[in-house]
Amino acid sequence: MARMKKRNLRRKDGVWDPLADSAHDRHRAAGVPQTPQSMSPAYRLAYADDDFLCREELRPVRLQLELLKTEMILAERGIKSTIVLFGGARIPEPGGDAWAAKNETQRQNLTAASVYYDEARKFAQLCSLHSAQSDHKEFVIVTGGGPGVMEAGNRGAAEVDAPSIGLNIVLPHEQAPNRYVTPELSFNFHYFAIRKMHFLLRAKAVVVFPGGFGTLDELFETITLMQTGRMALVPLILFGEKFWRTIVNFEALAEFGTIAPDDLNLIKFVETADQAWDIISKFYATVDPASVPVASGKR
Repeated sequence: MARMKKRNLRRKDGVWDPLADSAHDRHRAAGVPQTPQSMSPAYRLAYADDDFLCREELRPVRLQLELLKTEMILAERGIKSTIVLFGGARIPEPGGDAWAAKNETQRQNLTAASVYYDEARKFAQLCSLHSAQSDHKEFVIVTGGGPGVMEAGNRGAAEVDAPSIGLNIVLPHEQAPNRYVTPELSFNFHYFAIRKMHFLLRAKAVVVFPGGFGTLDELFETITLMQTGRMALVPLILFGEKFWRTIVNFEALAEFGTIAPDDLNLIKFVETADQAWDIISKFYATVDPASVPVASGKR
């Protein structure tokens, strides 16, 4: 009779499972004698073979893995809703160095924009204090995990002892996780598309601070999903009306006819954290979460 070894046959979800688990077999496979056969790449377990998983043909699997990993961890943590905070990586904290400036004009603009770092920090504090009422299951701050406004969001949450999420992505620069993201909720992505899905999957509000191409991309994707009825009409709030009206002529789009005049109502402008939180708190005080409005999508 084979030598017996006891192990727990209950999975974490309580299901009885008598089969050897994959982690156990990965460890067992690594312990076999080193021979030409066992050292061949072909011998590696498929799910433990990084080279195999990175093959072009495995792209659909990698997409699924990036969707699943974050979803499973957030679900296990019990996080039911989030407040999304978008904004520029290059905006410094007050008194900090405008490190991204390439000339004096940029330095002056970015230094003045540090007010948004402060407001993002305050806004995250307000959201996180409210989140504490649900044991940090609702209204959890999520940012892109990087510097600038993103750092301010995670920092504000950390300052009131609240968890916050960081959805980083592999880039040549600017995108190392900031030190205020909750480590257990610090994620990294290869695919922009999957990262964008995770930003919005639990979003109760989307708050956008001044930023560059990435911030504009995130704003316009969100507003398009709302306009076309693919996403509920949750509060979409833009900090810094002067900045946004300088960068984007929303009224000109309506006047030209490429958007409907009513589409301008999809966004709200604010200047302060208190104004933004007031919009969100009043929205959820008056709107039944089971029946949040959705645009018809009719053009």
